[in-house]
Amino acid sequence: MTVYIDPPIWPGHGRMWSHVVSDLSYEELHVFAAGIGCPPRAFDRDHYDVPSTLYETAVGAGAVPVGSKELLQRLTAAGLRRRKR
Repeated sequence: MTVYIDPPIWPGHGRMWSHVVSDLSYEELHVFAAGIGCPPRAFDRDHYDVPSTLYETAVGAGAVPVGSKELLQRLTAAGLRRRKR
C-alpha cells in the first residue's frame, strides 16, 4: 500500500490543505482516509483534501510525503487521475 501526501500549501476556507492520493486504488485511498479521520465529503474525484492539522497524522499513518508535482505524476501513472470536465 502506498499513499502519498503533498505539503499543506493549498489555501481554502481559512486553512491550508494537502492532497492525499493512492497509487493502487480508490478503495485503498478511502480506507486510509477513514483511518486518519478524514470524512467522505473530503473526497474530490481522485484525492482527499486534508487540512494541515491532519498532515502529521497522515504521515504517521504511512502516507509518503512528496511534492505536489510528484503526487500528480504518481496519480497519473497509476491511471487513477480524474480530471475536471
